[in-house]
Amino acid sequence: MKSSIKKTSKLTTKDLVNCGIFISLFFVFTMVGGILFGPNPVLTFCLPASVALLTGPVYLLLLAKVPKRGPVTILGIIMGLFTFVTGMYWLWSVFYFVLGFVADRIAGWRSYRNHGLNTLSFILFSMNTLGGYVMLWINPESYFGYLVEKGTPDHYVEAMGAVVQGWILPAMVVSVVVCSLCSAMLGQLMLKRQFSKAGITA
Repeated sequence: MKSSIKKTSKLTTKDLVNCGIFISLFFVFTMVGGILFGPNPVLTFCLPASVALLTGPVYLLLLAKVPKRGPVTILGIIMGLFTFVTGMYWLWSVFYFVLGFVADRIAGWRSYRNHGLNTLSFILFSMNTLGGYVMLWINPESYFGYLVEKGTPDHYVEAMGAVVQGWILPAMVVSVVVCSLCSAMLGQLMLKRQFSKAGITA
């Protein structure tokens, strides 16, 4: 019995294929959320909330389709590597790696079937985008220096630095929590009313 349980807990080839599909979708929705606000140095602070609002259904469908240890960790690693190679601030990648691992464990606490834990897992994972900004309040010189070194235009950096205020970071955290919660609720509703009826999550 123990060997059977252990075997079924491992990711199969089919599981990895499903991971690839939903991670690709997550990537697409993340890019859409980023394109909406990222190019503007003032509106860029809305990017974390935008991404959180768009990615909830895909994240929860990933958990429903592959309810085993590992999918969110893989998601965090792949997205973290992408942000790093594309020149995003390095701490964003670190947030992806760490939060992917922790969020995976939270959802796995009840075998990826508990709505509350899955929602909490997504809310926590959605905080990854803050890694691309938080150093702005800790060490702005280092932050802007990194961006310039990676090719960010001077006018973008100057405009971003001109508008940043102390209240923006807490506002970003709150907006990510609210948007990720709304997105997770939408995702749960879609799973219940559409995906499960169609047999997608079976």
